[in-house]
Amino acid sequence: MGPLPLCVLLPVTVLAVVVAVAAEQNAVDDEYTWPQWKVPLVRKRRTVPLSTPDFSARPQLELSGTCGIECQRRLPASSLDDLEQFLSYETVYENGTRTYTSVSVQGLNEATAWSKNISSSSRHKREVYGTDTRFTISDKQFSTKYPFSTTVKISTGCSGVLVSPKHVLTAAHCIHDGKDYLDGVKKLRVGILKVKSRRGKGKGRGGRGKGKRRRGDKDKEEVQEKEENDGKGDRKGKGRGRKSRSRRSVESEKPSFRWTRVKQTQVPKGWFKGVSDGLAADYDYAVLELKKAPKVKHMDLGVVPSLKKLPAGRIHFSGFDDDRPGNLVYRFCSVSDESNDLLYQYCDAKPGSSGSGVYIRLKEPGKKKWKRKIIGVFSGHQWVDVNGDGRQQDYNVAVRITPLKYAQICYWVHGDSSECKVA
Repeated sequence: MGPLPLCVLLPVTVLAVVVAVAAEQNAVDDEYTWPQWKVPLVRKRRTVPLSTPDFSARPQLELSGTCGIECQRRLPASSLDDLEQFLSYETVYENGTRTYTSVSVQGLNEATAWSKNISSSSRHKREVYGTDTRFTISDKQFSTKYPFSTTVKISTGCSGVLVSPKHVLTAAHCIHDGKDYLDGVKKLRVGILKVKSRRGKGKGRGGRGKGKRRRGDKDKEEVQEKEENDGKGDRKGKGRGRKSRSRRSVESEKPSFRWTRVKQTQVPKGWFKGVSDGLAADYDYAVLELKKAPKVKHMDLGVVPSLKKLPAGRIHFSGFDDDRPGNLVYRFCSVSDESNDLLYQYCDAKPGSSGSGVYIRLKEPGKKKWKRKIIGVFSGHQWVDVNGDGRQQDYNVAVRITPLKYAQICYWVHGDSSECKVA
């Protein structure tokens, strides 16, 4: 057989290159796409009434004695019976009564294995060092628009995030200290951010002139661009621009809240003292059902196997930090370490931001559209038992949404586990 003509070789070579490029592009797209998980089913077994709580606990600005990532690595794996006990929950109602609900977990072995994400990278403390990388979102064009509008304020002093039209996800320690409910839980309320203009109700003709940019619009656009681009380019512009990052806000409007009463609150038993031993930090989450649904778009839950392996690897969250009263504070940062249930990360934060929804943006499967989803709950500044010897270090900690936690939270929201088969 003689040599093939050039007119035959060229098309074949071009086709091979096109196929290789397409395969590489698909692989890249997969990295930026929300994975789909078959999750276990959490079903109610029995609900029994309990005595009325004392509502005597006081809010905690910082948690201590937490068995963190390193400490938990030495603990034995939880059995199915253990998991069912941890995922059983208490419900406290607005009239002060409470119930206990035991659950069963089905299909745990059928669900995709939750991969172990063990790393040994360094971790940073939570205090704000040097340049404060938080952004105050005080302009109503942002604070009352998605995704910032999903962030709510809890009357006990924490933050939370809307995960359905009537449900708020927050940290369990904002509701319960492990022994009793906080004194403010009996009359628990959730604040939805609204903005009152100092100039009064006048808009349009009485406002700024045509074509004129209001002071602060440029900074406002920079914040949005950073949020939309997952922080890409955040290292540009060293010098005077970086020194004022935390003060980029618009002062012309005064923030306020529209408060809504909470109908009921659900907390997993894994958070309670003496139930899960060293795993309590894994269950630092709770769901509040509102009496009335606010007319605000919510953010869905999502599950990812590893944040450190994602392109860019950045997380985002907004909350109501105590040092900036009434203002919404947004930040993004990298994840420094992760386990199956916990995250350590670099985000600057202050008390008041606990309970914020931690989210990322990925593409929807089969689509080019990007979507934000909640993949964790910011637990806050914690003094962590690192090596199990009693010595503690302070870290930023967030609780991950695992397939099991997704199944439980989804059941709390929908009341029907059959709607929670796929994450």
